[in-house]
Amino acid sequence: MAGVDRSRRSSSSPPPLPWTVRVQLAALSAAHRSDGSARRLLFYLGDLHAAASPRPDAAGVRSVDVTIDASRGLWARVFCPPTNTAAAKLPVVVYFHGGGFVLFSAASRPYDALCRRISRGDGAVVVSVNYRLAPEHRFPAAYDDGLAALRYLDANGLAEAAAELGAAVDLSRCFLAGDSAGGNIAHHVAQRWASSPSSPPASLRLAGAVLISPFFGGEERTEEEVGLDKASLSLSLARTDYFWREFLPEGATRDHAAARVCGGERVELAEAFPPAMVVIGGFDLLKGWQARYVAALREKGKAVRVVEYPDAIHGFHAFPELADSGKLVEEMKLFVQEHSSNRMA
Repeated sequence: MAGVDRSRRSSSSPPPLPWTVRVQLAALSAAHRSDGSARRLLFYLGDLHAAASPRPDAAGVRSVDVTIDASRGLWARVFCPPTNTAAAKLPVVVYFHGGGFVLFSAASRPYDALCRRISRGDGAVVVSVNYRLAPEHRFPAAYDDGLAALRYLDANGLAEAAAELGAAVDLSRCFLAGDSAGGNIAHHVAQRWASSPSSPPASLRLAGAVLISPFFGGEERTEEEVGLDKASLSLSLARTDYFWREFLPEGATRDHAAARVCGGERVELAEAFPPAMVVIGGFDLLKGWQARYVAALREKGKAVRVVEYPDAIHGFHAFPELADSGKLVEEMKLFVQEHSSNRMA
């Protein structure tokens, strides 16, 4: 889609959802207090984890965990799709999970399942980074971990994981992706990588970035934040405020550069910042900030593709029961194919 549709007015009526999704969202809501803070023990009890397995699952996807930096407990889960030929080099999608910088992990069942779907649907090796969480590890820990993951890939090329999974990767077709807070991380890691000098030249080249319902904000309350605060159980203003308090440096406001990336003259984008795909849900209270982000990219002359789902709530991608979740995987496939072709041209 060529532009961001701002004509659809905010509505307090949530979109219809399957009962299975409503039950999961109700459980997530129960893990938060009225002030937005997380009941972390309750959340962790419900945050079931999936184990990696080099044996193919029902869809033919295999996975293995790799250590990136043992000194800080940084690791990633690597997913490999079924391949017709071992000689084919596959694109790489480096994925950052959501959770407000505070919750979930690369092993959480919803993200393990999502990355499997992306790997199979997009025909790519997915590297899901288990970055350190706030408040124990505030800004800029998540960004540091994302950059460390790229440097690890550049230096090692997933040699051990690729050998175990029987796949080869093409680091010139590396994409960053993430949802919510992970979309925020994808932006900042792309900016850091694109603006950092590389000597000798890096073998890893960023071909694109996919930001799914990215988590941006500011002290200002947008019309969408106010109008959609009670639109669904997946996110509220109280929760977004809590996540920023946990992640940003102590005493910082939401106008910190980590949150307000589209603050007019403060926007900085490196010349090598990759083409972006920004996914916006019609019932996501963050969509006002996301639209500003798209405008900021375009003002800087950057290539950006906007994908909108008018009835989608924040976090819709994690529910395979929702049709838009499947459509997103297909949109990502098209984006990866388009910008893989551009790299090879």
